[in-house]
Amino acid sequence: MAAEGDSSLRRSAPDSVCWNFKLLAQHELAGFGGMGEGMAIQIANNGRRIIWLAHESAPKNFTALDVSDPRKPKIVVQTDLPQAHMRSNSLELTGDIMAVAYQTQRPGQEPAGFELFDISNPEKPRSISFFDASGAHSRGVHQLWFCDGEYVHMSAGAADFAPTHPLDDQFYRIIDVRNCAKPAEVGRWWLPGTRVGDATPPPARHAPFDKGNRAHNTNVYPQRPDRCYLGYIDAGMFVLDISDKSKPVPVARWDNSPPYTGFTHTVLPLFERRLLVVTDETTEDNAADWPKLIWILDGREERNLVPIATCPTPPVDAYKDRGGRFGAHNLHENVPLPTAWHSEDIILGTFFNGGLRAYDISNPYQPNEVAAFVPPPPAGSPSGAIQLNDVFVDEREIVYTIDRHTGGLYILEMDF
Repeated sequence: MAAEGDSSLRRSAPDSVCWNFKLLAQHELAGFGGMGEGMAIQIANNGRRIIWLAHESAPKNFTALDVSDPRKPKIVVQTDLPQAHMRSNSLELTGDIMAVAYQTQRPGQEPAGFELFDISNPEKPRSISFFDASGAHSRGVHQLWFCDGEYVHMSAGAADFAPTHPLDDQFYRIIDVRNCAKPAEVGRWWLPGTRVGDATPPPARHAPFDKGNRAHNTNVYPQRPDRCYLGYIDAGMFVLDISDKSKPVPVARWDNSPPYTGFTHTVLPLFERRLLVVTDETTEDNAADWPKLIWILDGREERNLVPIATCPTPPVDAYKDRGGRFGAHNLHENVPLPTAWHSEDIILGTFFNGGLRAYDISNPYQPNEVAAFVPPPPAGSPSGAIQLNDVFVDEREIVYTIDRHTGGLYILEMDF
């Protein structure tokens, strides 16, 4: 693979790139290599290092691989979804308890919600309980966050929530799972105007790409357990005060759209530096919704968030016509667990057919790209291009990134 670090490649790019990364292994997951946005590392009782991965769509639910030797990943277990109209796009774990999100293709379908598993024996995940989030207007759970062993924070619908617009069907919910056998909601928040019966008028729709005013990532960190860092798609991002979990209250909002085209996805706080890293997600092929960016926000004054930079993007003219999506999506989120690498200077993000990118933001006003990985199109890809969907870095500084369609798992080392 070629490098992409010099200016001569800014308007063009080789078919594949491996610059300041080293590819250790790829695993196509027994022919089911279409992966979602859920990646988590478990250290099993016998010391094995297991990575758990959520699939993008049916028929598979989740796959676990032994990555103790990152050069020789081995499937430990691979499970099926109970229905073809489901997807398990998101998962997280704490210790030997894993939470898996279930979203359906259409409102009213079942099962929709999340399931808790005992994974103390990785070969035989055991269901503990299921939290039902189905309803006439609900597709269930799209994303969840579960890092403290006590609460699941999630973007979800509910049986008692009727949206004012069908695209506004998922909102922020907090579920107490301290008794894993009996998960119970303790709080919720939605954008005023998105629920039937709200006194606030419904929010304006985005044109030409209306993706909905609904919750996406719902990140909560131990440095500020009283805050949720919430991506809300076409409504921008929010910082919520959740010191009283029964009554979340917004304390800050930042929205770049219009003039941009919405779909705020992830909000990553860098607590020591008082910065926020925010991503948009591209959802249209051929960069039709370009630009989709990684933003750096000054968070010193929580109630007045100020954008100060964006990370350099791969050259749009070189990628937009390669097939599938091109633009920002997921970040390594500094998940607050001992199995995750943490950095406030290096940001890693996926760009679909633009691959995986790493940025040095030690100067937050001038982020600098320091590494890139764009593998060749995987066999059988319907887009004819790589579509890197998510990234996770473990505490050994081993990088895991996954393809949305057929490529499965790529395992890398950082060479920077």
